[in-house]
Amino acid sequence: MSTIPDDQLVRPGGSGWTSEHLLGLEDLSSEEITAILDQAAEFKSCSLENNTKLDLLSGTVVANLFFEPSTRTRTSFSLAAKRLSADTIDFTASGSSLSKGETFIDTARNIEAMGASLVVMRHKSPGAPHLLARRVGAAVLNAGDGTHEHPTQALLDLFTIREKRGSFEGLTVTLVGDILHSRVARSNIWGLKKLGARVIVCGPSTLIPPRIEELGVEVSHRLDDVLAETDCINLLRIQFERQRGAFFPSIREYTHFYGMNAQRLKAARDDVMILAPGPINRGVELTPEVADGPHSVILDQVTNGLAVRMACLYLLHERKKTGVGQ
Repeated sequence: MSTIPDDQLVRPGGSGWTSEHLLGLEDLSSEEITAILDQAAEFKSCSLENNTKLDLLSGTVVANLFFEPSTRTRTSFSLAAKRLSADTIDFTASGSSLSKGETFIDTARNIEAMGASLVVMRHKSPGAPHLLARRVGAAVLNAGDGTHEHPTQALLDLFTIREKRGSFEGLTVTLVGDILHSRVARSNIWGLKKLGARVIVCGPSTLIPPRIEELGVEVSHRLDDVLAETDCINLLRIQFERQRGAFFPSIREYTHFYGMNAQRLKAARDDVMILAPGPINRGVELTPEVADGPHSVILDQVTNGLAVRMACLYLLHERKKTGVGQ
């Protein structure tokens, strides 16, 4: 168990952090996003790299409520809470009283009654965390709501880019794939634009939302046309579980036009970064030699996700404890 020096802690209010909940990057200012990234950097340095447990959330209960499947996000939040010395309640929908007709609101309120003051929630319905935040006294952190947002995934993507490149000014980031169904794309767009990056979305016309240019992004339907001008490529998973209908003729055709492979890597910039929010479909969004190659930062994203989620839990805990921003 260890403590962290005060000069390595971001304090709500003075840091620019004022939010009671973390529901999406659309709602955050650039200062709040930067506060999370700065605190994550401190946690990575003092805790993760030294394998040290901190006592910042000792006596706090964090409830992880996952109504959709998850590997990285659920495990990462649970470990982040433990690294901060919090107690955790790890809930999954399978085998719960949801099968008996209990609503997710009643589930959350009952778990809150057991002492949870921080609730991490993933749900298939867009807006579900926003509804929950109005019905409970705990701080709510959105771990992905349908096709709406996935703020901590975008934050760990931002952290990884900043760690490698230092700044977002002048960077071009291309999001490739199923933009229409991707909550990761939406959160990334909000975060990247607020921090000053140029954003291109690239995919089949059937997987690009109408009027997405109104968010300040550029649209391309040919990956090969934008490779040479892109600093960071984020390869989004095809969301088969959310699709209703045929959005492209075949997986083979999609891979032919949008899959990242060794040949396309040669056409990209020498220092291009390859990101991908897991799980990845090897041979679809990217080939194994790209996923496991020197340009890939996919496992760095996973490592950084732990530091980012520690920062989010800590800032929400401090905001709730101090009432700063009320």
